[in-house]
Amino acid sequence: MAEPKLDPTIPPGLHLISAFLSMEPTETLLSLSRECGGGLVTEGVQRFIWEHCISNEAGEKGFGPYLKNFLKKLISEVESRNGTVLDELYEQCGYYMSSLKDNALVKGSARVCKCISFLFPDACELPNCPKSSNLVVPLHCSLNMLEGDTGCSVWPSSLFLSEFVLSFPDIFSNKSCFEVGSGVGLVGICLSHVKASQVILSDGDLSALSNMKINLELNQLSAETDVLKRFGEDPNTQVKADMDNKSTVKCFHLPWESATESELQEHLPDIILGADIIYDPSCLPHLVRVLAILLKQKKAYSQTREESCKGQFQEAKHIVVNGASEGKSFLARDLHGSECVTIQYGNGNGNGNGNGTDPRRVVELNGGSSVARLKKRPVAYIASVIRNIDTFNCFLKLAEAANLVITDITEALVPLNLLPYMQSYNRSSLRLFTVKCK
Repeated sequence: MAEPKLDPTIPPGLHLISAFLSMEPTETLLSLSRECGGGLVTEGVQRFIWEHCISNEAGEKGFGPYLKNFLKKLISEVESRNGTVLDELYEQCGYYMSSLKDNALVKGSARVCKCISFLFPDACELPNCPKSSNLVVPLHCSLNMLEGDTGCSVWPSSLFLSEFVLSFPDIFSNKSCFEVGSGVGLVGICLSHVKASQVILSDGDLSALSNMKINLELNQLSAETDVLKRFGEDPNTQVKADMDNKSTVKCFHLPWESATESELQEHLPDIILGADIIYDPSCLPHLVRVLAILLKQKKAYSQTREESCKGQFQEAKHIVVNGASEGKSFLARDLHGSECVTIQYGNGNGNGNGNGTDPRRVVELNGGSSVARLKKRPVAYIASVIRNIDTFNCFLKLAEAANLVITDITEALVPLNLLPYMQSYNRSSLRLFTVKCK
C-alpha cells in the first residue's frame, strides 16, 4: 500500500514545518517526524522533510549548525530502525559535516532568524482571528538566552503573552498599548496584528532596540523616529514608510532606573504589558515605580449613553439618564476590570450645581445624542515564570507599598494553544497577572 502523502497545510505536516522554522530542539523534530510516519521516520516523511525544510528557501536560509545537528540525528534515527535513508539527506549532511565547525552552534554571538507560527484552531471565530489564516512572525534573535544577550532572545513569557493578545483581541483592539522590556518585539508585532490603535515598545538595552527594529521591518512594520534618531538614521524614512503603507510602532530607550515621571507621562496608554520582567531584585523598585506612574494616569475618552447600556459595563454604582438624578456621577468597571468614572447624562434642568450634564464634558453628536467624557485608568498584563519565590514576594511588597493591586488571572483568562508544535514550550510554568491602582 502506498504511503499517504503529507499535507504541509494541516497537522501533522504543518506542525513539523512550524517546529523546524521556529528551531525547536532536534528531539521535538524527531518526535513530530515519527508522528508523521505513524511511529517511524518513513521514506515519505524523509521526502517531506527534504522538500519542505531542507532543499527549499527555508533550508537555504537556515542556520547551518542547526541543520547539521538535525540531519545527523534524523539519519541515526532511520538507520537504528533498519530503514532506508534518502541519498539527498546523506549528501546534505556530508556537506555540513565538511564545511561547519563543531563549536559554531554554541557561540554566544550567533544570531539566527526564527519563524514563530501561531496556528489558529479551525473553529476559531474570534475577531482578527480568521479561520484559515495563521500568523507567521519572523524574528531575528540570539541563540544565547543568557550572558548579556537576554533582550535579543525569545522567552517563554513572551510567547505566552503573545498567545494571550491573539486569543483575546477585543481587549487590545483600538487601545493604546505600552510594553515595558519589549525584547525582540514579538508582543508588539502581535498587538499590531490585532489592530491596537497605538503600539509603544520600550527597552533599557540599546542593542535590543536595534534588533527590535530589524524585527519590525521583517514584519512590515516601521519604527517611529525616536529609535531612528538614536541610531543616526534619517527620520524622513518614516515618511517613506507611510507611503509604503506600513503600520508604525513607536520604540524608545527606557532604562527603568533613570525613567522620569515627565517622560512617562507623555504617554497615556490604555494597557501596559510586560513579559518576564520580574527577575532581578535590584531592578524591582525601578520597575514598580515605572508601572505606578503609568497606571495612575487617567485617560479621557468618549462613551455615548447608548453604548454604555449595551453591556460594556459590568457593574455601576450609579447611572444618571436624562437628568433624572441630581448631578451624581457613577463609578463603573468595564468587562476587563478597568475603572471608569463619568458624570451623569441628560439635558440638564437644575440650578447649575450639578443637576444635569456638565457642558464642558459633553460633545453634541450628529442626530442630537450627547457623549460624555470618561476617565479610565489603565491596566497592566504581566506574564512571568516565577523562578524565585523570594524575588516575586519582593515584587508584591513593593507593589503594595505603591498602592498597586496584583491579581493572578491565569485560570480566568486562558489563551488558545496557538503553538501546539512547540514541545519545548512549557505553559504550565507560566502565570498571567493584572496590575491596577487601588
